[in-house]
Amino acid sequence: MRGILEELLWFVAGKTDSKLLTDRGVHIWDGNGSRAFLDSRGLKERREGDLGPVYGFQWRHFGAEYTHCDDDYSGKGVDQLAEVIDKIKSNPTDRRIILSAWNPKDLSLMALPPCHMFCQFFVSQRRGAEKPLLSCQMYQRSCDLGLGVPFNIASYALLTHMIAHVTGCEADRLTLAMGDAHVYKDHVEPLKTQLQRRPRPFPKLAFKRRIPDIDSFKTDDFEVQGYDPCPAIKMAMSV
Repeated sequence: MRGILEELLWFVAGKTDSKLLTDRGVHIWDGNGSRAFLDSRGLKERREGDLGPVYGFQWRHFGAEYTHCDDDYSGKGVDQLAEVIDKIKSNPTDRRIILSAWNPKDLSLMALPPCHMFCQFFVSQRRGAEKPLLSCQMYQRSCDLGLGVPFNIASYALLTHMIAHVTGCEADRLTLAMGDAHVYKDHVEPLKTQLQRRPRPFPKLAFKRRIPDIDSFKTDDFEVQGYDPCPAIKMAMSV
């Protein structure tokens, strides 16, 4: 769970340097940020770890010209995440509360084009509810059912809770629309094992303090209650 949270906070901060995650013990982007992988993508001028204008850059600086991961992009491009939060607060019935990581102009500059690429937020009212309800629908073009999708479910659930927290809403539903859903051959046997298990009750998420804005979340602010996972099943990530 910590790796999911660390990556999400890295996205929210608009970061694109995988070494920042590696330094915190999170290695999910090591393969895609390696020298060999970047070279295979034709990104030989990039230093190792520089993933290009991937998720966080598009969320916070959509349309800005990308140079390298160590540059300062403050005030550049469209801050889609800030706009999402502003619309939820000021115009919650807006049908354009959208966050997109898919930018055709920048795809060739990315170490890996976005798999989870687009989401839309909806605010609703339920009779008897104290707060407005915030739901998220996410579209994922490429869906690794063994490793990627479970990771992404947790990540977008966390993001929905975070946005709900700073907009005075209550997180409600997360809906995934999948494009190419696939199982890698070396994941078949591990997934057969997983299918034999009985699901356990979902945990609850709580925040330890009142967080004023989306940029103020820290790893220690999150408390997962009642998390009782089954033993881990090892699966290799395809790079």
